[in-house]
Amino acid sequence: MKFADLGLRPEILRAVARAGYETATPIQARAIPAALDGQDLIACAQTGTGKTAAFLLPILQRLGSGRPCRPPRALVVTPTRELAAQITQAARQYGCYLRLRSTVVFGGVGMEPQERRLRNGVDLLVATPGRLLDHLGRGHARLDRVETVVLDEADRMLDMGFLPDVRRILEALPESRQNLFFSATMPDEIERLIRRTARNPTGRRRSAPSGRWFTRSP
Repeated sequence: MKFADLGLRPEILRAVARAGYETATPIQARAIPAALDGQDLIACAQTGTGKTAAFLLPILQRLGSGRPCRPPRALVVTPTRELAAQITQAARQYGCYLRLRSTVVFGGVGMEPQERRLRNGVDLLVATPGRLLDHLGRGHARLDRVETVVLDEADRMLDMGFLPDVRRILEALPESRQNLFFSATMPDEIERLIRRTARNPTGRRRSAPSGRWFTRSP
């Protein structure tokens, strides 16, 4: 399926073409229309299948059709600084023709530059769990305007012991929001978290408790 057939706005299609992409991967072709429709989504997808664009392109479309907002309107939580940096770079690449601000916060670097960027306003925030909670605790960040949240590499966050931090972050978000979960596997603890969080999620999985669950992309 071509990206042009997925209902994306011209500015995003132009950026995707500039990046050298024309045909969507299976996970992109299945996830993007559901996310554009505002549905909650669970997708099992390995690294390298195009999952970053699968959640970023619908987010950019939603942000591009609204008014700029000082607190972030979209949040991506991911386990490592390397992934956070990659996602932020991709967001800027795919959103280069949109008037949007994105930033990233992760540990291992000073907080002051991150604090300044947060206070200047940001539409899309990409963060690792611990550093995001640090900023929330110090009053540098607000999550009360978040419309879409992505948990990327959810199983890795479980393996790295971040699940309590993720629960605290989810509790700080508005109840009315879109939830997008991406994970290479679906451990029981992640599934229980999704049951408590998502609203009739789209996807496909054997013995799913509700909704339909995506299988892992080839």
